[in-house]
Amino acid sequence: MEQRILGKTGRNVSVVGLGTWQLGADWGNVDPAQAQAILAASAEAGVNFFDTADVYGDGKSEQAIGKFLADNPGLDITVATKMGRRMDQQPENYTLANFRQWVDRSRKNLGTDTLDLVQLHCPPTPVYSSAEVYDALDTLVSEGAIRNYGVSVERTDEALEAIRHPGTASVQIILNAFRLKPLDEVLPAAKAANVGIIARVPLASGLLSGKYSKETTFAENDHRNYNRQGDKFDVGETFSGVDYELGLKAVAEFEQLVPAGATTAQAAIAWIAAQDGATTVIPGARNVDQATANAAAAAVQVNEEFEAGVRWIYDHYFREAIHPRW
Repeated sequence: MEQRILGKTGRNVSVVGLGTWQLGADWGNVDPAQAQAILAASAEAGVNFFDTADVYGDGKSEQAIGKFLADNPGLDITVATKMGRRMDQQPENYTLANFRQWVDRSRKNLGTDTLDLVQLHCPPTPVYSSAEVYDALDTLVSEGAIRNYGVSVERTDEALEAIRHPGTASVQIILNAFRLKPLDEVLPAAKAANVGIIARVPLASGLLSGKYSKETTFAENDHRNYNRQGDKFDVGETFSGVDYELGLKAVAEFEQLVPAGATTAQAAIAWIAAQDGATTVIPGARNVDQATANAAAAAVQVNEEFEAGVRWIYDHYFREAIHPRW
């Protein structure tokens, strides 16, 4: 699989990575053996970048990855985790003392002395411009607890602020065919500053898989059920913030663009990977077949007609509601 350098980390990562939110729950229950099988299938398909967080299943996702790495010591896998959502979302909680506590917990979960990449996990907006926060992160690097740090953001203005700070190695942002705003300024700014771009929610919580309908139901403990109105966290994390039924109409249009031999999901992932400045795309996978199919998206090619179609769909269905908000 094609690899790209992840910003200031200097690490080569696969253009298609693996998001592991689903391995900690929040998408229904996940069997531990199934989690190991998903990680193994991804690695076998050339994926060498796993993205997780300390709150995914209260550490279960990190622990699953830690077990996999311990069982496969010869693999060169870059693991990015996130921190900051274990306490109330108040800027004053983003301190060096708390960072050390959270990082130590993640190091234990992942079974490593030094974390490859730690990202602030969509903190309150003022955190992105706090010199004290970046000083604390620099301290963790100097102490050897982490190799690099980055941010995960909800909004493009947050990404642009983080890119301004010289220690920021990467920015993780929602980027998919229903969320085009990062293409305007964030990706060009990141490229100019040698900051990696990790594209999350690439399938709009599964909408862009083309497998859902008005009759589709989701488990009670699946965020696509309980967070549709943003009751638990930013609504943009669920279906990218788009109205579900409107999203279904847009997917029907998107499916007409999909090249022969590719699935709807693969085309959606390939389109993101083709954007100038994108480093890696991190779809999740609930089973081995999904993991393998997602990885295969790295070989899918999209053309100018596909690009034009994506932009038409966005302008027609989503720009008015989505562009000003995130």
